[in-house]
Amino acid sequence: MPGKRATRAQRRRHEEAAEWLLRNGETGQTVAERAAFQSWLERDPENRRTYDAASRLMGEASSAIRSDPSLQRVELRSPRSGRILAGCLLAIGLAGVLFLALDGPMRLRADAMSGAGEMPFLTLADGSLVQLDASSAIAYENSDDRRTVRLLRGRAFFDVARDPDRPFTVEAGGARVTALGTAFAVSLGDTETDVAVAKHAVLIEWAEAAYPSLRVSEGEQAVVDDRAGATRVTPDAALALAWRRGQLVVDNAPLSYVVNEMNRHFAGRIVIAGFGLADRRISGTMTVSNTDAALDFLQRALGVTVNRIGPLIVVRGG
Repeated sequence: MPGKRATRAQRRRHEEAAEWLLRNGETGQTVAERAAFQSWLERDPENRRTYDAASRLMGEASSAIRSDPSLQRVELRSPRSGRILAGCLLAIGLAGVLFLALDGPMRLRADAMSGAGEMPFLTLADGSLVQLDASSAIAYENSDDRRTVRLLRGRAFFDVARDPDRPFTVEAGGARVTALGTAFAVSLGDTETDVAVAKHAVLIEWAEAAYPSLRVSEGEQAVVDDRAGATRVTPDAALALAWRRGQLVVDNAPLSYVVNEMNRHFAGRIVIAGFGLADRRISGTMTVSNTDAALDFLQRALGVTVNRIGPLIVVRGG
């Protein structure tokens, strides 16, 4: 399937970029090896973009290691050759940890990302406007006959620039959402993809092509089950778009879902402690972009207690 082929191609490109990054760090590289690397860079613009992203991330990891006094004081009790090898392994291991901590895998895939508490506005090359929700990521590409955005994480709102000759499609989960002259938002969940239409309409299709396409009109929200292809449509687009104002509107939602949404906007981590508390239900409108206000809402609505331990917030039953 096209989506799966694209994923395999991206994975191979990332592996090749990492391999070239390591090879280019070695001494004694031959003229033929340098020429092969240059040929790989020029073969596809995505190769250069991916390699540059990998270089930046490795530089950030190396800088973090060099600047940490605790790492500089590490003593390895072994012969000199063993000490050098152990030091290299330590640096590689720490760089790998930092690569993950810095969200390296997602950075290699994404063209635009937002951090915790960030909700940036972007202008794509075709003039379309995008707003990312906190902790979200997208990749996009333009061709002569199509404009494609892949929603890799979180949510995004799209105000699409008119171009009848090049359809604008957002790929998220197993769904493909094509604009029909429109403004709409797409939210990517673990098992569901939500589409809320603010203007005009969109056409939802499935990558597997096993289910009929669906037109969703202005003011409607479609919730797509990525596993079964089932879809329910409701006139709730306005509520679904509340995230653009930093708000969350819920009706009998589990506390676990609310806390996950709050974590998008919180630089630390909010966790739920206590048996059964995560399944407690809550309804209402809260400002999740303001962690203190959202916690106050939970305390009033559910009677929970909140304890802060540095960057960690623990929510317990009252």
